[in-house]
Amino acid sequence: MVLFFLISGLFLGWSLGANNASNVFGSAVASRLVKFRTAAIIASIFVILGAVVQGSGASQTLGKLGAVNAVGGSFTVALAAAVTVYVLTKFALPASATQAIVGAIIGWNFFTGSSTDSRALEQIVITWITGPVLGAVFAVLLYILLKRIKISSHIHLIRFESYIKTGLIVVGAFGAYSLGANNIANVMGVFVPAFSLHDLHIWGITLSSGQQLFMLGGLAIATGIITYSRKVMETVGENIVELSSEAALVVVLAQALVLFIFSSTSLSRFFVSIGLPPIPMVPVSSSQVIVGCILGIGLYNGVHNINFRILGEIGIGWVATPVSSGLLSFFSLFFMKNIFGVDVGTKNVPGMDETLAQMQSITNGAQVSGIVKYLLIGLIISGTITFIIYIALDRKKKLSLGRSEEKFWKNLK
Repeated sequence: MVLFFLISGLFLGWSLGANNASNVFGSAVASRLVKFRTAAIIASIFVILGAVVQGSGASQTLGKLGAVNAVGGSFTVALAAAVTVYVLTKFALPASATQAIVGAIIGWNFFTGSSTDSRALEQIVITWITGPVLGAVFAVLLYILLKRIKISSHIHLIRFESYIKTGLIVVGAFGAYSLGANNIANVMGVFVPAFSLHDLHIWGITLSSGQQLFMLGGLAIATGIITYSRKVMETVGENIVELSSEAALVVVLAQALVLFIFSSTSLSRFFVSIGLPPIPMVPVSSSQVIVGCILGIGLYNGVHNINFRILGEIGIGWVATPVSSGLLSFFSLFFMKNIFGVDVGTKNVPGMDETLAQMQSITNGAQVSGIVKYLLIGLIISGTITFIIYIALDRKKKLSLGRSEEKFWKNLK
C-alpha cells in the first residue's frame, strides 16, 4: 500500500523527465550536434546524482508552503500535478512542474483549511520572474564572451565545432545534475513529511529517508527522459529560435547556472559569510529559465529571429499550469476523502507539536528501503551492461564506416 501511494510521485517524475530534458539537451539535439541517445544516457545518470546528492535544499521551501501531513494527500497532490504536466506535454507545451506542484499544494491548503506561507510563496513566485531574466542575462554575457574567444583565438571552424560538441556534453551533464538537485523537490517534496524510511546502508554509502525518496524520483525522471522527451526537445530547441552551435552551448550553460544557484546550500552559506543575504533554496521552473535563455540570445541577434507564436503557446501553458493543477488537486482531494474514504490530511496549525506531526508519518519503511536497495543494485548492473553494449555498437559502427570509406577510395583509384 505504501508503494502504491508513491506511484503518483513517480508519474510526476516521469512527466518532468519527459518535459524538462529539453531544457538540458534540447538545444544540442535540435542543433544536431549531439545524438538523442547520447543526450538521454548522460542526462539520466546525472539527474539521479543531482537528486540524491543535492536534492534536499529546495524541498524545504515546498514544505514551508504547505506541509502535506498524510500520505493520501501527498498521493493526490502529486497526481494532480503529474496529470497537469502530462496533458500539457501531450500538446508539446513546456509545462512547469514547479508551477504544477505549487498549484497542487495550494489546492491542498484550501481543501484542508491550512494557511499558505505567503513568504515561501513570494520567494517561489519571484523566481518565476527572476529565473528567465537571470537566464537571459547569463546567456547574453556568455554568448558575447564565447564569440570574442572564437575571434581572438583564430581557431579553425572544424576544430571549433568539435570543441562545441564536447562542451555541449559537459555542460549538459552539469545541467542534468542541476535539474535533479533543484527539481526533485517538485517530484518527491510532498512525500518527505509523510514518509519516514529506515536509513539505507549499501557499499559504505548511507542514504537517509529523503535521499531514498529522491533516488526513486530520480529514477522516474530518468525513465521519462529516455522514453518520452524527444518531441519536446525538438519544440524547445528548434521551433522557438534557430540556434547556432555556440548559442546552443551558451543556452544550456546559462540554464544550468541558474538552477545550480538556487539549489546550492554551500553557495548560499558563502553569501551569508561575506555579509550578503542568503540565496533562497527554491525549486526553479527550468522551462521558464530555458526559454528566457533562448529569448535573450534571440533578442541579441535580432527580434525578427524569434518565433512569437510558439512563445505565446508556452505563455498560455505557464498560466494554465498552476490554475489547472490547483483546481484538479482540490476536487481530487474531495473525491479521495468523501468517495474513497482516504485520509488526505488535516489542517496544519502553526506551532503544532513536532511529535504529533511525526506520528502522522509512516514509520515502517523497511519494505520501501529494501526495494530502493535492490533498485540501486539493479541500476548499477543494468547501467554498466548498457554502457558496454553502447560502446561496442558504436565501435562496430565506426569500424564499418572505416571499411566502407577504405573500399570507396580503393574503387576510386
